[in-house]
Amino acid sequence: MPAAARVEYVAPWWVVWLHRVPHLGLRLQWVNSTFSPRDENYQESLLFPGLVAAVCLGLNLVFLLAYLVCACCRRQTKQHKSCCVIWSAVVAGLVCCAAVGVGFYGNSEANDGVYQLIYSLDSANHTFSGIDALVSGTTQEMEMDLEQHLARLSEIFAARGDYLQTLKFMQQMARNIIVQLSGVPVWTETTAELTRLADQTGYVEYYRWLAYLLLFVLDLLICLLACLGLAKRSRCLLALMLCCGLLALILSWTSLAVDTAAAVGTSDFCVAPDTFILNITEGQLSTEVTRYYLYCSQSVSSPFQQALTVFQRSLTTMQSQVAELLQFAVPVFPMAENDLLSIQLLLNSSESSLHQLTALLDCRGLHKDYLDALAGVCYDGIEGLLYLGLFSLLAVLAFSTMIRAGPLAWEHVTTGGAPWGSRDRDYDDIDDDDPFNPQARRIAAHFPSRGQLHSYCSYSSGLGSQTSLQPPAQTISNAPVSEYMNQAVLFGGNPRYENTPLIGRGSPPPTYSPSMRATYLSVADEHLRYYGNEFPA
Repeated sequence: MPAAARVEYVAPWWVVWLHRVPHLGLRLQWVNSTFSPRDENYQESLLFPGLVAAVCLGLNLVFLLAYLVCACCRRQTKQHKSCCVIWSAVVAGLVCCAAVGVGFYGNSEANDGVYQLIYSLDSANHTFSGIDALVSGTTQEMEMDLEQHLARLSEIFAARGDYLQTLKFMQQMARNIIVQLSGVPVWTETTAELTRLADQTGYVEYYRWLAYLLLFVLDLLICLLACLGLAKRSRCLLALMLCCGLLALILSWTSLAVDTAAAVGTSDFCVAPDTFILNITEGQLSTEVTRYYLYCSQSVSSPFQQALTVFQRSLTTMQSQVAELLQFAVPVFPMAENDLLSIQLLLNSSESSLHQLTALLDCRGLHKDYLDALAGVCYDGIEGLLYLGLFSLLAVLAFSTMIRAGPLAWEHVTTGGAPWGSRDRDYDDIDDDDPFNPQARRIAAHFPSRGQLHSYCSYSSGLGSQTSLQPPAQTISNAPVSEYMNQAVLFGGNPRYENTPLIGRGSPPPTYSPSMRATYLSVADEHLRYYGNEFPA
């Protein structure tokens, strides 16, 4: 391929890398990597990544099953299981969120590339349609409208041979224009094919984008189910999470296979797009015209230059002939003025069409559309497919971790364990009979008879004997009941256990804070000074 062909378009490095991926058929034979979508062997080489993904999916499921069997057979402590569940949930959640973020970016990039391709196809179709419209309109004006005016002028100038000779010369110029315009390619079939390609591409891209969006939502919902299942200790949510996780794992391997096949096939096209276009347009367009639009360099001359030059000269000649007839023939034949003025307007309109046709046939417009389409497909499109492939790999890792930790979480939930530990471990060093200990409260709830026992903290007094467990008589204190209740509430007491006022205790409950202890001691000293004479030590 000439060096000038690659001045404006250079295949990116990932296209070259993907093009070098081995192309193997289903029988493991080597296949030529040249892009040829109609070749059956080449189609099989693009299906080979799907076969590899299916094998990887099978191995993944086998490894998960083997791990789960080993995990069920191996004895693990409660603390080890809790640690595994916690870290597995954290890792799976982070990897899944990262995968969804990468997937959103890749899906957006691929969508932008495809719609840039569609926009370029529509722009090229607009150019081709404009060329066909100008050529057909100018041809119709020369064949029908001009011929009618020349026929009427021939009747008017029947007595003047020189004027008839001028009319015949104008008719010959009009035929030259028609002949030159017939050399311009008709783009009707090409426009229909590009329109069909753009419609099919847009249809497929819409459902592809929507399918990936739903897959992202499914992945996030599975992560949410996992978090809710562990937080609420719900076996139903965990079972639903495992089933959906297995489905997402299968869908992730499937999307990886599709993305890989699409990326490899598109890269084969992007390595040498000019060659493929020259091959498919060989029977429809001349090679000279195709190369002119593909390369659009100064060294390549326009194949329409001669036709446009003849068109311009013929129009100029006809306009000069009409001007002479208006100057010399109209004074003699006034009836010819209207036809001559109509011919003059027709020629002016044809000249305007000539300028528009020259601009549309120029290679710069179509070549820009061609480069924009290549940039959309080979840069944004393939880059988006690579990011989607990375999303699939991260999703496989996340859901494999999630499924691996599923049975451990199920067993932990079934046995009533708490994956995040228990707050009761903070009270292991507190006396079981302490009424401020949450464990003691739950024990009292399950064993009501034990709740009737009076704790040492409730009835012992530092002012008396530490070995006496008998509660003091109710008639000893003259303080009102409301004062006792207020004091009990002040120091965090529980009405179920506070049968005597807190004042008079030798030591506060072990759950008091330093500030509460200082307040308690100050109130106790006051109480001692007030009742010291009534209750001697």
